[in-house]
Amino acid sequence: MEMEQLLSMGFPSELAAQALAATGTGGNSILKATEWILNRESSTSAGTSKNPSPISSGRPCQPKLDRFFLFQSKPPSSDSPRPVPASARKLQEESESTPAAGGEGPEEEAPLSKSKRLKLAIPANPKNANNTTNEPLSERMRPRTLDDVVGQDHLLAPNSLLRSAIDCERLPSLVFWGPPGVGKTSIAKSIINSASRPCSSYRFVSLSAVTCGVKDVRDAIDEARKKKQAAKKKQTVLFVDEVHRFNKSQQDSFLPVIEDGSIVFMGATTENPSFHLIRPLLSRCRVLVLHPLRPHAVELLLKRAANDSDKGLAPGVRMPVHVNDEAIHFISANCDGDARVALNALEVSATTAAARAASTSSSSISNSTPTSMNDDDDHNKLVATAVVTLEDAKEALQCKHVASDKAGEEHYNLISALHKSMRGSDANAAIYWLARMLEGGQEPLYIARRLIRFASEDVGLADPSALSQAVACHQACHFLGMPECNVILAQCVAYLALAPKSVAVYKAIGSAQQVVRDSVGQNEGVPLHLRNAPTKLMKELGYANGYIYPPDNPSASATQAYLPPSLEGYKFLDWPITCNSTKTKSDG
Repeated sequence: MEMEQLLSMGFPSELAAQALAATGTGGNSILKATEWILNRESSTSAGTSKNPSPISSGRPCQPKLDRFFLFQSKPPSSDSPRPVPASARKLQEESESTPAAGGEGPEEEAPLSKSKRLKLAIPANPKNANNTTNEPLSERMRPRTLDDVVGQDHLLAPNSLLRSAIDCERLPSLVFWGPPGVGKTSIAKSIINSASRPCSSYRFVSLSAVTCGVKDVRDAIDEARKKKQAAKKKQTVLFVDEVHRFNKSQQDSFLPVIEDGSIVFMGATTENPSFHLIRPLLSRCRVLVLHPLRPHAVELLLKRAANDSDKGLAPGVRMPVHVNDEAIHFISANCDGDARVALNALEVSATTAAARAASTSSSSISNSTPTSMNDDDDHNKLVATAVVTLEDAKEALQCKHVASDKAGEEHYNLISALHKSMRGSDANAAIYWLARMLEGGQEPLYIARRLIRFASEDVGLADPSALSQAVACHQACHFLGMPECNVILAQCVAYLALAPKSVAVYKAIGSAQQVVRDSVGQNEGVPLHLRNAPTKLMKELGYANGYIYPPDNPSASATQAYLPPSLEGYKFLDWPITCNSTKTKSDG
């Protein structure tokens, strides 16, 4: 180990071996060997070098050596900072008192005193400095029990399903459904620790559908059966994150083991279980819906992270952290109820603030006069504090995430909101939902196609030009594309929202199709007078016999029958009607 450190400092292997042989081994062997090498080089090169080095000229070289040991060596295994050897402290004091060579040259900047460098190197929380892992803040602050979970009061009330099941140690199979970062995994992992006898009756096994397959599930099930048959008879809680990524056959593998009680199944999904989970699995589980966190719940989590000295911000940035209230309010209001986004943004903000505080502290120390090592007040001044401001929070959060997708439930939710807003003649709401869809990356031609459907379904005969407007919108979006076609879509949406509405045609075709499906008149032949007679034989059979040509007999055409006899007098289209706006149509 000593040889490797000497070689890493750039000394030749032969010289390093001689130094270790001359100084021996021990706690200060590296420092002694380095001093031996430097003294040897100083004595051998003092009379031969035309340009004496700092060593040979008597300039202080120990600060560089001491800085190397302080900052470049491997961190100690203990929780306390590595002590500086007495020999190094003595050499440091001597080097600081040694003037520059010649004494009359230009004044050089004095190196930082050893006491100040040591104080800057000590973490704000030495006890946890070496225990800090690379886990993100959101993972370090994950709740350990259900009492630590915030924001899902409808599931965690004293008499709720979860609380009652935990108290009785009779956990049912559950599926947690909700958006990201609302506590699905945290609640599942906290259930075991919240039992009256933690881990006495259950063991927790966690899998992710992103990284595992049927083989991993079977291994977990086999182990669960072994544990259940053992003397302790522990039942396994098998938690599967992102369970919607499993296909039908993979989901089928859970059915028999849930049925016979080999495992208690818990799944977490961000997608609608009705669309992505098979019905047999849903029939064996209870679906619990989690909602996005309210801003006040996110604020509570952020303050908890800022004040936690063991797992919060301070151990991560290695210095005390103060978070302004404005930063907390901004993050909690712009994270869309996602605790993971909020905590990660807070951690990035603290990292930025810590870097700024360290830079400011280093600049102030380099311009200050060295003080005594026994000055406790100076130590308190030198321990920098990272102050997270509103600007840090804005820089960390960058832009607000728009919740949208192109094939999931949110895709249908947004287009439904757009349709219903236009149907209700609320142009403001319609344009808002259009903007949500565009900012979420929705294909503009898909929106234009839906507008064409709306123009005929909801506007219809009340304003026949609406269909032409919608078709023209689709063509213009095809020509231009995004982002230029956003105004065209907004114009069409506003036009359709403000247009008079009529669903007469929509209801008429629906009624007619229902009649056809019900086989009323479906197989009836077309009346002879409505049939075409292009041949002599068809004329002899009576085709087109008795047909009244309306242009020649306008008054007689009203008495002519056009429906099959079984549907005579049946009314499909209710028109003219009074529209639900100031504009009406009185003619068909």
